[in-house]
Amino acid sequence: MHLCSPADCSGSTIEKMLHSAPIHTNLPDCFVFPADKRPQATAAVVSLPIIDLSRSRDEVRRAILDAGKEIGFFQVVNHGVSEQVMQDMEDVCQEFFQLPAAAKVGLFSEDTQKTTRIYSSTMFDTGGERYWRDCLRLACSFPVGDSAMAWPDKPQRLREVVEKFTVQTRGMGKEILRLLCEGLGIPHDYLEGDISGGDMVLHVNHYPPCPDPSTTLGLPPHCDRNLLTLLLPSMVPGLEVAYKGDWIKVRPVPNAFVVNFGCQLEVVTNGLLKSIEHRVVTNLGVARTTVATFIMPTADCLIGPAVEFLSEDNPPCYRTLTFSEFNRIYSVVKLGSSLNLTTNLKKVQKET
Repeated sequence: MHLCSPADCSGSTIEKMLHSAPIHTNLPDCFVFPADKRPQATAAVVSLPIIDLSRSRDEVRRAILDAGKEIGFFQVVNHGVSEQVMQDMEDVCQEFFQLPAAAKVGLFSEDTQKTTRIYSSTMFDTGGERYWRDCLRLACSFPVGDSAMAWPDKPQRLREVVEKFTVQTRGMGKEILRLLCEGLGIPHDYLEGDISGGDMVLHVNHYPPCPDPSTTLGLPPHCDRNLLTLLLPSMVPGLEVAYKGDWIKVRPVPNAFVVNFGCQLEVVTNGLLKSIEHRVVTNLGVARTTVATFIMPTADCLIGPAVEFLSEDNPPCYRTLTFSEFNRIYSVVKLGSSLNLTTNLKKVQKET
């Protein structure tokens, strides 16, 4: 991976990350997509289904299941993460990206195996284009313990804020998974244990103002490879979701999280629930900072369609694989480039 400076597409130091430049007046060539890959203009702006987690349990689990089947994305309010914790997380992440380069240089790495690092563009192998995004990646095991010692120590309050945020966000995610299981008619703890017990990964995404949003993207179309994603979205729009052959712009809701299903939920439910493709567009005038929290399986967790979703008329659509093997396949077939996860996984069966 090579980082783009405002002047060219070379260099690999923190000083040349996108957010380190005071202003970008031109879009470097390595960010300019071919005409057929550029984001098409769309007027569709949608407020995703908004689910109030404080309502009755029956109502909430039906709403989660309905929203998941219809669009694969929804927003949750009254979710148990305090407004103060959400605001503190937004503030400290913005403060991090405003630090001088010298305070972050030790965190920069192109090594995808490092659990804590800062990098630019994306880990997706998409054929050479670069994406208008800087990212701080953090990993957290539970109980938090030593995890926090690997996180940045600047701003001074970052570790404390991130710990509170991850603990409360994890609690919300676990409750959503229990509600989902109840709605699906499987044991409420089916998605506990190894399938949701890996390190929780946070991507603090920073999208600086872009000089030409019409020719580039912040993130490419992709499906999340994990179990469940919880996004603290920022009130600056940018997320777009694939829906009925088009892209819809997601309208953020104050104090809400955006929730979407990862590939592992599609596999477990044998395709009943879908991991839906989404992307991030850039904007000309203002920076956007978001926090994506990924609830992950352990690397050796064996994941396949649950027997509750199988029958003579509905055989398995997916192989049973460890999560680490799934990740290898994900990279090989570039699942993020296709809406049809099922077809891609079946195609690769003969190749592995």
